[in-house]
Amino acid sequence: MFTRTAAISFTIIAGAVFCAPLVSQQKSAPVAAPPVTLEFPVTMQQKVVAGRTPTGTKVTAKLVVATLVNGVVIPRNAVFSGEVTDSVAKSAASPSRLGIRMDSVQWKKGSAPLKVYLTAWYYPIRMSEAEPLSYGPTAEIGRVRNGNGAGAVPDLGSPTSQPFPTSDAEGGGALAPVTIASNISDHRVPMKSTMSLRKDDGSVAIASAASNLKLDKLTTYVLATGDLLSGK
Repeated sequence: MFTRTAAISFTIIAGAVFCAPLVSQQKSAPVAAPPVTLEFPVTMQQKVVAGRTPTGTKVTAKLVVATLVNGVVIPRNAVFSGEVTDSVAKSAASPSRLGIRMDSVQWKKGSAPLKVYLTAWYYPIRMSEAEPLSYGPTAEIGRVRNGNGAGAVPDLGSPTSQPFPTSDAEGGGALAPVTIASNISDHRVPMKSTMSLRKDDGSVAIASAASNLKLDKLTTYVLATGDLLSGK
């Protein structure tokens, strides 16, 4: 699911060697492979709320799945460290904006500088047929509601019913954390009504005109080195 790509260059030498001297030799210019966007599934180690969490706040996140980068395996539970770069609450005139940049990753036997950004993607909870029917994810991404006879049954084919978590009091009913690597989907999905923004300095932020952006500590969000396209 998560890959790496190294830059590749090669030289082509055209010539003829028989019993006669070398006739000609040509060299092509080095050809570099296009850069590939790296991505990392993580869980935040603190709640972040657009407009409430100040810009410059230090944040951390834990890697959910071991990821290979430039020949080095970054293990599960490696810690990304960075800060909030944009934090604007939704208003009647403007959408909510939230930007997070991680500058490094550290694990037990190593560390590395690595500039990655919060994207408008996450990994929903995998719900098997053998599991009891639950009412989620709804207002809380990364949590499922205990069946209590309230609320509508979610469409399991559309896991993006709500884009961001809210407080427990808003949804009602008991909430149980279920975000572990074996429980998340194999494919990321876009957050509903949320878009990515590319700034002039190359950084990435996300925005939503539908609701105020909030990150919880249970959802598996996606950090990446740049914009992400659908299809994974």
